[in-house]
Amino acid sequence: MSATVQEDFRRARNVVLAAYLGWTLDAFDFFILIFTFDDVAKTFGVSVTSITLAITLTLATRAVGAFIFGRLADKYGRKPVLMLVIFLYSLFEAASGFAWSFASFLAIRTLFGVAMGGEWGVGSSLAMETIPERWRGWVSGLLQAGYPSGYFLATLLFGFAYHSLGWRGMFFVGAAPALLIFFINSQIEESPAFQKIKVGPRISIWEVLRKNARLAVYGVVMMTAFNFFSHGTQDIYPKLFLAKQMHFSHATLTDIVLLYNLGAIFGGIAFGWLSQRIGRRYAIIGACVLSLLVLYFWAHGTSAVEIGLAAFLMQFAVQGAWGVVPVHLNELSPAEIRGTFPGVIYQLGNFIASVNAPLQVGIAVQHGGDYGYALTLVAGSVAVLLIVLMIFGPEARNVSMAATTHA
Repeated sequence: MSATVQEDFRRARNVVLAAYLGWTLDAFDFFILIFTFDDVAKTFGVSVTSITLAITLTLATRAVGAFIFGRLADKYGRKPVLMLVIFLYSLFEAASGFAWSFASFLAIRTLFGVAMGGEWGVGSSLAMETIPERWRGWVSGLLQAGYPSGYFLATLLFGFAYHSLGWRGMFFVGAAPALLIFFINSQIEESPAFQKIKVGPRISIWEVLRKNARLAVYGVVMMTAFNFFSHGTQDIYPKLFLAKQMHFSHATLTDIVLLYNLGAIFGGIAFGWLSQRIGRRYAIIGACVLSLLVLYFWAHGTSAVEIGLAAFLMQFAVQGAWGVVPVHLNELSPAEIRGTFPGVIYQLGNFIASVNAPLQVGIAVQHGGDYGYALTLVAGSVAVLLIVLMIFGPEARNVSMAATTHA
């Protein structure tokens, strides 16, 4: 292997590692709230339904962060902005543990949402613009596997340290991702595609969006469905379905969540790899079909073993579909605004889907506290919607990342 090839491999390897860890630790910080919101509610004397507003605000404000940090990344580069967002979401995660009232907690989680919103788009564009074309599928799956990886880490923290740390201590541990900044600063280089694009003629983001208006609308609808697919199978599942409805013990709940996050990691990588061979849309369709096959057992099983196995397969399918998203959105994105477009489209979908937790809780309350019914209704509906969107949607597999849309 020549020195040039070795250097290209090292650059690609390091940027994949940084993007994966950035999203893993981002998700780790987010899911700490999922495991603690009932105790946070007790501390501040509010209902569990009220505390889900913190999840809604975190998800809703991610679109703001995606736009702000995406525009900065398109102007100043992917690397420095990625370092900035990791520092900020770590800072606000730790600050959550110091909240002195329900209002202050909501305000801090809103700021966390803004910072969290910038990571995915900037990190995925840096990776996709750096790696070889043949890597895109499996790297896409690996990057998205960072989300269940973070969930897995949060589950370990909850399972083995929650009783000693308490909910505030859990958030203090969430400051640890800031250490990743030192690795990015010393081991990561700027995106080659960005360096080529930035020397070309400047073009207004609004002009690019005008030329790609139909794509933008399609992308938002697609990512709304994707976010309902993800959050609709995760946010209320552990504490309200497994613990409250099924009355599983702390240990059983932890085991099931760890199991289905392993399924999510494997699914993301598997379907991401598959998309490089059969196409992005067909891989997503396959994952959605699998989710429908296990849907009933996942939300209506009667034993821990049955539910655990179904949950493994469900998250293998859900995050399998999601494993194609980083590469699919980055390939569809206009090159001039790739730091902004994928992240904003993703987070606008998140903004719309941010009502998921209170929506599912409300549906369950109206049906006698049946959280399984609410989970089935949301997950099944969006799986079907995604299949339809993929059948009629566009694909740009293996497009050049440096190709611009202006003349």
